Amino acid sequence: MAEIWFYHLTDSTLHAALPTLLEKSLARGWRAAVEVPDERLRDALDTHLWTFQDGSFLAHGVDVAKNMEPADQPILLTVGGGNANGAQVRFLGGGAMPGDGIEAYKRVVLMFDGHDEAQLADARAAWKSLKAEGHDVTYWQQGEGGGWRKMA
Repeated sequence: MAEIWFYHLTDSTLHAALPTLLEKSLARGWRAAVEVPDERLRDALDTHLWTFQDGSFLAHGVDVAKNMEPADQPILLTVGGGNANGAQVRFLGGGAMPGDGIEAYKRVVLMFDGHDEAQLADARAAWKSLKAEGHDVTYWQQGEGGGWRKMA
């Protein structure tokens, strides 16, 4: 069964926090899938991952690109389910919630905005549901400066 990690964003945005977590996943030798609920956010993350840091980028693809094979991408940005790049870790952001197939991953990371009441409510409901199903769930809260503390 996949580990389910809940990341409560309180000090930064998904755009600011995601690249570091993706870099850590790649350093472990893992492929990553990043699921968001809509094309607008997917496309904004696509641009951001190429430009988030001077002199560096995170190589990735998007689920609708015609000129690449999803299976060749170390990071795949998507608005849907499935595991087209054979990822070991799946990040969910912008309100995307775990669905069918989470057992295919070593880790699922649900990143939710602590300033968005709908995302908070959905994350709480997902926590209760996944815990009741027997998943190994862990809660991380962001502190000042963007660091993470394991809270539960």
